[in-house]
Amino acid sequence: MPDWLDIEQFQQIAEQHRIIGTILAILFPFAEAFLPFLPLAAFVVANATAYGLWLGFLFSWGGAVIGSYCVFLIIRRFGHNRIFGFITNRESIKKLIRWVETKGFTPLFVLLCFPFTPSAIVNVVAGLSNLKKKSYLLTIMCSKFVMLLTISWIGSDLQSLITKPWKTVMIVLLLVLMWIGGKYFEKRNNKKMEEHLRGLQKKEDNEI
Repeated sequence: MPDWLDIEQFQQIAEQHRIIGTILAILFPFAEAFLPFLPLAAFVVANATAYGLWLGFLFSWGGAVIGSYCVFLIIRRFGHNRIFGFITNRESIKKLIRWVETKGFTPLFVLLCFPFTPSAIVNVVAGLSNLKKKSYLLTIMCSKFVMLLTISWIGSDLQSLITKPWKTVMIVLLLVLMWIGGKYFEKRNNKKMEEHLRGLQKKEDNEI
């Protein structure tokens, strides 16, 4: 993470330039939706440290939700143009689109609750699918609420990670469990998706 993005620098900006700090607190999580290599967790921790748990969380949540939904809308509008063919023509993406269209809210919500899920890919796939706009907005609002509140809670009192070792252990265990849970759910969904697609293919073959 660049020096100008570290938590101490951000705290100084937030204290000395309240308006600029607020804009950046929302802008960084927003930008991460377009540039997934940016460290979203670091931005969320910085916001929680600078503004406190709830206000910092709201800034992070608002920016992340708006950013994700903008990506979804852009892909929904332009995703089927030839310029995006390198994405839309991939067989793996086509399978994910069909899975999202048939399963809807629940699997997307659970996947996006885990901080290790590549949400940028989910935004793109959802944009290419026939999911209703309101449904996906509700999905990302709810899932980002769960994920970012967890990260904000961790980041709101970093000093306690040193003074209270039990909290550090609990957080590490929580992150490990979330990672394992995300991988398990992803593997389980992939298996169900393959079964579902095989069933559709078999049905199509019988009709022919």
